[in-house]
Amino acid sequence: KLARETVTVDRLSGGRLVIPVALGATDDGGFGKVGEPTDRRTRAELLDEGLEILTGLWSGEPFRYAGKHHRLDEMTFIPRPVQHPRIPIWVVAAWPSERSMERAARYDGALPSKQGANGSFGAALTPDDVRELRAWLAARRPDGAPFDIILEGETPADDPAAAAAYVRPLAEAGATWWLEGLWDAMGDSDRLRRRIVAGPPKAVARA
Repeated sequence: KLARETVTVDRLSGGRLVIPVALGATDDGGFGKVGEPTDRRTRAELLDEGLEILTGLWSGEPFRYAGKHHRLDEMTFIPRPVQHPRIPIWVVAAWPSERSMERAARYDGALPSKQGANGSFGAALTPDDVRELRAWLAARRPDGAPFDIILEGETPADDPAAAAAYVRPLAEAGATWWLEGLWDAMGDSDRLRRRIVAGPPKAVARA
């Protein structure tokens, strides 16, 4: 179902779809209530298998799969997406967790959060972190294929210069996208509207 829906959107958009995926590391109790695994290891296995199946189906070639959790008899999935070799996949990851980052490195982009010493994560990456991440990726992706680093945070909607000053060092270090993450503004429509009207921060301030 997901493979079919994503191909439909990719074709309707002329090849502009990007798919962000995540393990669902923050479990609010919803997984167990609908019969889904709650432990992170199993969810990681399911995510890995799901991504392998998606990319195999998108190829448009005969494809079969036998994994720990999923099994597919041979099939040929058509039509293929507009984008080749696949629709770009961005993976939420914990930096510098090797296992988490290796998953992201297999695809087309990472949405990294910084992992703390106690295993927690969610802290923003600094420009130095981004440079280290770029060097780590270069060693594991020798083909030099494009790879996005997507950072998330909050910049002031009413101060474009300050917003630009915050994201510019991150862009110079190698970040390619910035997402405004107003997680604490859910339900505050006025605040959300102001951020949307202000537009995204510009790494290069206008003269």
